[in-house]
Amino acid sequence: MTVPTDFGTPRAATPDLLRSVFRQHAAGVAVITAPGPRPAGFTATSLTSVAADPPLLSFGISTGSSCWPAVSAAEHIGVHILGEHQQELATTFARSGADRFAPPTSWRPGPHGVPLLDGVLAWLVCRVVARVPAGDHRIVLGQVVEGDPEGYAGTAGRSRPLLYHEGRFNALRD
Repeated sequence: MTVPTDFGTPRAATPDLLRSVFRQHAAGVAVITAPGPRPAGFTATSLTSVAADPPLLSFGISTGSSCWPAVSAAEHIGVHILGEHQQELATTFARSGADRFAPPTSWRPGPHGVPLLDGVLAWLVCRVVARVPAGDHRIVLGQVVEGDPEGYAGTAGRSRPLLYHEGRFNALRD
């Protein structure tokens, strides 16, 4: 195996540098939802499992996001793992100004009033335990209180997860 010796020209740390590097990082796609007078939700690729005991997860959200007011006030949030068949749903929840819960989005009120999306690979409802400042974002920590690893309508096992890589949605390949 040949080891490359030229690492190119280093660039100064900027938001563009970070975005460019993370375009090379494939990430799973989730939708985070929050209850409220109007349900809120957004597409997230920053979902991370933090601890197994107690079961904790985290995700990042911009404080400039239209969903931030709902997430900042929510006691509970929903986490939905999307399948490769849900690119349109991921795009809808990533689109600024869209009515994300209007048809064709199919959802229902879940535990603690959290909006739960139909047809996802798996879902969790989490109690928000912290919102940690991180630049122009907040890292939200949620403790899992309920969930279903098979999603609604038994979708698990019938689909693969949706991925985000190089600025677009992708599927796993064998």
